[in-house]
Amino acid sequence: MSRKIAERRGFGADYRRGLAAGVCLLSLVGAFSASAEPTVHPVGVTIYDPHLAQNEFVLFSGADNQTHLIDMDGNEVHRWPQRGFPSLFIDPALIGGQTGHILVQTSQSDKSATSELPGSPALFGDRTVGELDWAGKILWDWGANQPGGAARQHHDLRRLPNGNTLILYNTVHPIAGFKAKKLLDDAVEEVTHDGKVAWHWQFSDHLDELGFTPSELDLLRNVGEPDYLHINDAAPLGPNKWFTAGDKRFAPENIVLDSRNANFIVIVDHATGHIVWRIGPDYPVLDWHKQKVPRPVDQISGQHDAHLIEPGLPGAGDLLVFDNQGPAGYPQAKLDIEAGSRILEINPLTKQIVWEYRAESDGAPGWTFHSPFISDARRLANGNTLIDEGINGRFFQVTPAGRIVWEYISPYVGPFGAEKGIQSNWVYRAQPVPYNWAPAGTPHAEKPVTGTKS
Repeated sequence: MSRKIAERRGFGADYRRGLAAGVCLLSLVGAFSASAEPTVHPVGVTIYDPHLAQNEFVLFSGADNQTHLIDMDGNEVHRWPQRGFPSLFIDPALIGGQTGHILVQTSQSDKSATSELPGSPALFGDRTVGELDWAGKILWDWGANQPGGAARQHHDLRRLPNGNTLILYNTVHPIAGFKAKKLLDDAVEEVTHDGKVAWHWQFSDHLDELGFTPSELDLLRNVGEPDYLHINDAAPLGPNKWFTAGDKRFAPENIVLDSRNANFIVIVDHATGHIVWRIGPDYPVLDWHKQKVPRPVDQISGQHDAHLIEPGLPGAGDLLVFDNQGPAGYPQAKLDIEAGSRILEINPLTKQIVWEYRAESDGAPGWTFHSPFISDARRLANGNTLIDEGINGRFFQVTPAGRIVWEYISPYVGPFGAEKGIQSNWVYRAQPVPYNWAPAGTPHAEKPVTGTKS
């Protein structure tokens, strides 16, 4: 459900500029038009306890197709006019200490890369992706020399310690044995700074390693949808305690990928190309009454942003994932109509849930926290977790006990999908950013905001 904000209500330019700052709680009343949803919407920061929250910036690409950096009071402290799918900050340690650099989509293709998927967001149709500095100068971009003249990047890209860039993209081609004549096959490439492909891997070459039974694989091949796996995540594992202890499956250069449509998460060995770790596509039935942890991982469905928690953070080495509980699976997973989404922290060796967050953790009905697609979650230095409830453009921090100590609702609105007139403030991914990542002197505020939750 979208949150329609000032631009759709006929408010003046001065009001919109004030809204974009996102300072404190704003309630917008839809006095000018009827709507199929409630007409009062809070935006900006609605809850903020500076003593319990992890205080830092948040970076995200808004539905307005621009990249925003906000502080804890919702003030926009910087903006780049490019969108990202997602926008990601680059660790200064990877680029000689330079601060304020990001990865985004730098140009768009005239022809959508998702012509095989009518109605899909045009975010799949980018021409080039690249690196911008704080001033917005393009320092590096890639894609124009790819087959078809486009990068076709989607859902993820990462700057690597060796200076290369990892890019998740679509390639369209027939796959033997599939009903659809052409498929969007997900692939990953590692690209050097001078534009050469140093490493390539694609899913259609590894279907027999994904854990499907013969009957599930038959469903997969006959579904008829070109976007048969819909991979939404490609992240290097990075340094971790499992590899340090001798488990070669968790080599820092190995890549974790996950499939929204098929409910699996895998780790690909960078050296051999083989899948060396997997969870899903099959899980025990989810019993929402079982809340104690640790417990075996139960039904994940439509998940996003699987990654290992970084060294130095609470839970380091565990797998953190946004379990959307959206329709997915071959066959489709059975979902609870009253349930919402979950954040799961999973021990990758035991494959047990060791921590989770859902709406019930904060004393609310399950359906009040639910994003059936997009979204992400990131562990913070003080043990809190930053969550992006993507379909509502809502970011919030929860403590380990599940208390919400910061909440922000994006005021940036734009089109969603190909149908004209559909507007939303959706946010695919939000990334926590330390204050010292921005150039020295970048302002930030930490004024408490008292909300209705405690």
